[in-house]
Amino acid sequence: MSERASSTTARQRLETPRGSRRFNLDFDVEAVGRVSERIARFLGTGRYLAIQTIIVIVWILINVFAVALQWDPYPFILLNLAFSTQAAYAAPLIRLAQNRQENRDRVSLEEDRSRAEQTKADTEFLARELAALRIAVGEVATRDYLRRELEEIKSILAADGEPTPKKKHRDSNTAKQSHN
Repeated sequence: MSERASSTTARQRLETPRGSRRFNLDFDVEAVGRVSERIARFLGTGRYLAIQTIIVIVWILINVFAVALQWDPYPFILLNLAFSTQAAYAAPLIRLAQNRQENRDRVSLEEDRSRAEQTKADTEFLARELAALRIAVGEVATRDYLRRELEEIKSILAADGEPTPKKKHRDSNTAKQSHN
């Protein structure tokens, strides 16, 4: 029994994947994506359409009028095959480019949302701080308020017959020191 268990190596176990005997291609996924985006962008340009139109017209003219050079006679089966092959490669490349753009858009949207949330939180914080400052300033005695109160006290004292305090002048020693 132990012989049978020992003969089961790690490679034969179901939980251990077998190594590939095929030739593994290592390629940069981002590089392939960038190349596919370039191709997809080119396939969508007027320049590409003009080049393709010229090639098709020349192909048809040569195969219709140049009898000695006819490599693809009238139903233009080879031209049709070329278009099919181009479409077979273009469609996945365009879709790959669209997927990459969707991913970039999703990341950009998430960043915009987080930035908007942060801006909203900052704005709400500033609004609360401003409201607190307005309340605090409302409770602080301002210069005008103190003047009015002092004038009231002065008028009350004058009405009671007490002499009102006069403004103090600086004594001569303080004035001399400030000039020197």
